Amino acid sequence: MQATVALGGDDTVIAQACHLAVGFFTRVQADHGLPVSQRAMDLTQLVVSELVTNARKNAPGPILLDLRITGDTVEVVVWDSDPVLPVARAADVGRVGQHGLEIVMAVAQAFEAQREPVGKRITVRIALLDDPAGAIAGRRPL
Repeated sequence: MQATVALGGDDTVIAQACHLAVGFFTRVQADHGLPVSQRAMDLTQLVVSELVTNARKNAPGPILLDLRITGDTVEVVVWDSDPVLPVARAADVGRVGQHGLEIVMAVAQAFEAQREPVGKRITVRIALLDDPAGAIAGRRPL
């Protein structure tokens, strides 16, 4: 199952993206009977919000959001027109803001930032079900 949407650059884009994620999981569960933990839904909305916020702030033009089920994960893909790849900053408890990428990388099972012929694509994978041990297994490359 997959859902793709082109998002504009207005103030409602982040809320639209989060609503798409909620609707996507609703359809996945209703139409395919696929189990999805509340944690996976919450983390996906968080990741979508952070990635779309960064794209809106740093790139002119449209943003593409793609959600798809890949095995036992949901894959969140965000494309924007800015070719500069994001870099997580070193931890700094005194820094106010600019922690979004750190948060995304902390909750993701996999993270990849890739330049495209135009812009860049960020891909994040999140487990659909909770880890029985209560911990994230750690990031692995896509």
